[in-house]
Amino acid sequence: MKIGLHPTTFSWPGGPARMGQTLGDIVDRAEAAGIHSFWPMDHFFQIPIAGKPDDPMLESWATVAWAAGRTRTLRFGTLVTGVHHRHPGLLAKFATTLDVLSGGRAWLGIGAGWNEEESRGLGIPFPPLAERFERLEETLEIVHRMFDGDSTAYVGKHYQLERPLNVPGPVRRPPILVGGGGERKTLRLVARYADACNLFEQMDLRHKFDVLRAHCDTVGRDYDAIVRTTFGLLGEDRDLGRAVERFAALAEQGVDLSIVNLPEVHDPAVFDFLADLVGELEPIGRPTPAPLR
Repeated sequence: MKIGLHPTTFSWPGGPARMGQTLGDIVDRAEAAGIHSFWPMDHFFQIPIAGKPDDPMLESWATVAWAAGRTRTLRFGTLVTGVHHRHPGLLAKFATTLDVLSGGRAWLGIGAGWNEEESRGLGIPFPPLAERFERLEETLEIVHRMFDGDSTAYVGKHYQLERPLNVPGPVRRPPILVGGGGERKTLRLVARYADACNLFEQMDLRHKFDVLRAHCDTVGRDYDAIVRTTFGLLGEDRDLGRAVERFAALAEQGVDLSIVNLPEVHDPAVFDFLADLVGELEPIGRPTPAPLR
């Protein structure tokens, strides 16, 4: 089992003038500790569970591109890009460029999106949920084509691309992670198009994975080829034994990658604990699925 990091706040000591140095120290320490991947959220305003809308928030794709340039093994993705935030042709180019320049370390995390306040605030169209799901499916079809080098015209209900050219192609086709636990739409899209799913740790994971397995059976997909990931808070408890029990229980339910938020991610001491935790968790769980390698 592997651990990923999900920073949710950027209200770090020193403010904007030191933000680059602080973030650089965080990803350096994460890589040294053996963390698998780094997943900032794709929001433009801070979200209510983490702070006020006008708290600091970095744009996610610029953040992961910058961070990838100073690391060598850490993987990078967004948790998750709202489908309405970016045109799918440009999104495929973003992910491919990150993959090429990082030597094959990019993931594409995507979902239907939700934060109407920030979209309205920045003038980003915010379609109804049903339309966002339609756009999500079309986007998944488009990025598959572009990652695979298929530049033939795409004509959908919402998107029309005359020539979705994507050169250079990715070094390693970026794994696609779809976020959300909706059983009729989201997990169906995972089964059909994605390499990974992402669920909240507090959900009934066994049930959700059973639903995903059923969708995989319907479309003829190998359920075990899909990476199962969760998101949760790794709080201030630094008892290694309790942490290992927690993540071992997740692995026993079928989780391959636990992406966690740390309240004090800028504290160097946190990464000593994480290094010990990664070492204990490495042999736990099923053999590492291909997209995680």
